[in-house]
Amino acid sequence: MNVFDIIGPIMIGPSSSHTAGAVRLGRVANKVLNQEAPKEVMVELSGSFAKTYRGHGTDRALLAGIMGYHSYSEEIRDIFSIADKAGITYRFVPTQIPGSHPNTARIHVKGVNGTPVVVQGASIGGGIRVDSINGMAVDFNGEHNTILVPHYDRPGVIAEVTNIMWQKYKDVNIGNFKLSRPVKGGIAMMTIEIDGMPPEGMIEDIRTVKNVTNVFLIRSI
Repeated sequence: MNVFDIIGPIMIGPSSSHTAGAVRLGRVANKVLNQEAPKEVMVELSGSFAKTYRGHGTDRALLAGIMGYHSYSEEIRDIFSIADKAGITYRFVPTQIPGSHPNTARIHVKGVNGTPVVVQGASIGGGIRVDSINGMAVDFNGEHNTILVPHYDRPGVIAEVTNIMWQKYKDVNIGNFKLSRPVKGGIAMMTIEIDGMPPEGMIEDIRTVKNVTNVFLIRSI
């Protein structure tokens, strides 16, 4: 148990699930944009999110996270005005996502350069669970630094990525590894949770592996 289990996270807003967790979900989408500023935002809200998002500030929290703010950022209160001034369009659509956690959001973002990002996850008491990114299943909670490696499903890609980490960055400890492969031979996703921050150069080295299409670092949030 840590201090946040006792007193909850530092945050702007009335609810850890509906505010702090929502900011963190939005920040995952921000990270997957890979430093590209958001331009268009549409968020599908399911379960209790769909019923109470205005009253609990979930809409403001999600948008703030997508724009890169933290759960303690004062800007959350005025995030709609800030987004309007930045030329960001946004809308929130209550829906039902079958089989999902009650506090689920499916975040659709288009960056200023046209990059599309879709993140689905749930807010759980201020923590989060991320279920899918760009249509591929993932499973992480943001408590550890997480490396996402989308790649073409080809023999040797996983071995080359993990060998780079072992041979060049021996101090890195992998705490968890998952692979999502919707279709054999298609695009797959490695989810690698590590202890501590990745050393300088490691992300860039992984990105050079043949058949790796990109690498995203989701810092612990």
